[in-house]
Amino acid sequence: MLVRTAFVCWLAFAGTALAQTASTVYRCPGPPVLYTDSITLKDAQDKSCRKIEGGPITIVQGQRPVAASAADLSRHGDTRIDPAQQRTRDGERRFVLETELREAEDRLAATQRDYAGGNAERRGDERNDQRYLDRMAELKASIARQESDLQALKREISKLP
Repeated sequence: MLVRTAFVCWLAFAGTALAQTASTVYRCPGPPVLYTDSITLKDAQDKSCRKIEGGPITIVQGQRPVAASAADLSRHGDTRIDPAQQRTRDGERRFVLETELREAEDRLAATQRDYAGGNAERRGDERNDQRYLDRMAELKASIARQESDLQALKREISKLP
């Protein structure tokens, strides 16, 4: 029993000694967050690092990217497109943009008709002047947005070959 008690005391002393000799780990802020045990207490305080207490820290190394094979490079590296196919794509793009332009012009014309130069007729639910003024402001803002959209579509069409 005496041997067992002495052994337990020795283990307690050894554990305390190991804990005191183990280095302190700090978590330092900033991109990237740094976990280190190689700085002094003063450096840790200067860098606003916090002492990590508790369980052990696990470090997981990420996988390194695998170099692309020659076959992958030949498949994905050459991104040239056949000129005939590119002309077809450009033609389709022009058609889509011109269709959008016509629809945007029609929407703008309808909105301008509703706005009527700021003198639109009142609706039945607009007995209150503020409702009418709010609707006019919304229509005016909508016209400005639609004109901006039209200009953007025209710029996109002008960039096409």
